Amino acid sequence: MVRRLIARQFPQWAHLPVRPVATNGWDNQTFHLGDRMSIRLPTAREYALAVDKEHRWLPILAPRVPLPISVPLAKGEPDEEFAFHWSVYEWIDGEPADIDTIGDMTEFAESLAGFLVALRHVDPTGAPEPGLHNWFRGGPLQVYDSQTRRAVGVLDGQVLRDAVTAVWQSALRSPWDGRPVWFHGDVALGNLLVRDGALAAVIDFGTCGVGDPACDLVIAWTLLSGASREAFRASLDVDPGTWARGRGWALWKALITYAGALQSDHAAAAEAKRVIDEVLTEYAEPV
Repeated sequence: MVRRLIARQFPQWAHLPVRPVATNGWDNQTFHLGDRMSIRLPTAREYALAVDKEHRWLPILAPRVPLPISVPLAKGEPDEEFAFHWSVYEWIDGEPADIDTIGDMTEFAESLAGFLVALRHVDPTGAPEPGLHNWFRGGPLQVYDSQTRRAVGVLDGQVLRDAVTAVWQSALRSPWDGRPVWFHGDVALGNLLVRDGALAAVIDFGTCGVGDPACDLVIAWTLLSGASREAFRASLDVDPGTWARGRGWALWKALITYAGALQSDHAAAAEAKRVIDEVLTEYAEPV
């Protein structure tokens, strides 16, 4: 199907081989197009909402941040075989970030923080505010309050109910009232590329927008710890309220993942539980 889409809409690339990438994401199916391009096909109508946004804004963001980001080359149209807009991107070489691929975790944390600081300084005028296109990243955490509390109920006996509720309430009590700034929205291992142990690129801006940048802090609990977490926080220079909301974003995602995977995916449940434990431990540490 992908080959036919290319042949019909971009015949200049029809001679290039198409093959799946090694690891696919949730929001898009991704394929190599030759050696220097990739094709991304949204997996649902909600994810397709990000296509126009990415084509509009990523060429503007790219020259203003210190690391390569995915830049769209062409936008595909819906047709009889595929119902959504889709994209052709430049391919960026690198391995997904992981404990085993990152050389120095503190340097990695500082480099990532530098990228996020630069992103926040890009002019937000006219940029997309929180909404369905990015699952309300950058908006108030109250959007996910009922979902979070349901997950805590499902996990009764699996997590420390009073402790996780205290962390969540702390996040809700720290409202954001700053000017809107750019955020990535999904700073996760699969969207950070490493070469020679160092952060080399940031990809997948489907959840980007302007608003509260606290959602970009989640990696402080999903990956970083100790010195690297402190370096990340210091380099970002975030206030306590933003840090509390970032902790809340991390807790929300870990709780709903744990609740959803409890009976069906032991590996995902174990990883979500680890993140919850990281959040609780860090929250209890003296400032």
